[in-house]
Amino acid sequence: MKLDIFQVDAFTDTLFAGNAAAVVPLPVTMTDWLPDALMLQIAQENNLSETAFVKRLGDGHYQIRWFSPLCEIDFCGHATLAAAYVLLQREPVASLRFSTLKVGDLSVVQGQDGWLDMNFPARPATVQAEVPAALLQALNHQPVAVLRSEQAWFVVYDEAAQVATLQPDMTLLKTLWPFDVVATAPGQGFAAGQYDFVSRYFWPANGGDEDPVTGSIHAGLAPYWAARLDKTELLAYQASSRGGVLRCALQGERVQVSGQARLYLQGQIDLPV
Repeated sequence: MKLDIFQVDAFTDTLFAGNAAAVVPLPVTMTDWLPDALMLQIAQENNLSETAFVKRLGDGHYQIRWFSPLCEIDFCGHATLAAAYVLLQREPVASLRFSTLKVGDLSVVQGQDGWLDMNFPARPATVQAEVPAALLQALNHQPVAVLRSEQAWFVVYDEAAQVATLQPDMTLLKTLWPFDVVATAPGQGFAAGQYDFVSRYFWPANGGDEDPVTGSIHAGLAPYWAARLDKTELLAYQASSRGGVLRCALQGERVQVSGQARLYLQGQIDLPV
């Protein structure tokens, strides 16, 4: 059996930046998913942050699942962006709808400037009564605030330079499973102040040491910084070695996270029948 596969750099307009994702659109003749173990093996073989598998349900309507090399992921923004980029090339519709197992339906439309606008449920972080000692011990810079969303611990700093120079102990962070860790700070003083906030994302228990650009966590970062900065539209930068730019906008109980994408390669997976 042969399956089409695409690799896309997401949250960037140039190759070799942003976050690379693989996209595997299942043949329209397939009514069931591939076995979970096989999808995980494909993700492991790709060895990217995520591989998105998409199954067509109707015109512009797909079901999507995401796998890291370690496990299936509940919610992934950059692989959704990559999948939308691929599908809109194959099926130029006004909008796409992705049905998911954990976070409901996600819609994607292409703006006039070519950016892809993804509509996510807001996933705000809240202050917790207790902070794990392992989290604070893992950080070489102590944060000014710690919160947690359903996805990750948020460690907040005053200066973007503290986020950029953070070197956490991944062994300790791994003990925080199932939660990942995002470090964030205001963008003032970073890249001529063009960004409202910056972040880095660490997920050793669920995928890898550092994720290059994490669209899903901006469903929590955007509400936090919108309240801090008293604005509903924000420009964000994820300060990994590859880097990525995201536009965020609050829309009631939803968050619009927008990005660009570039196709790197396309080919076929040759699976035994």
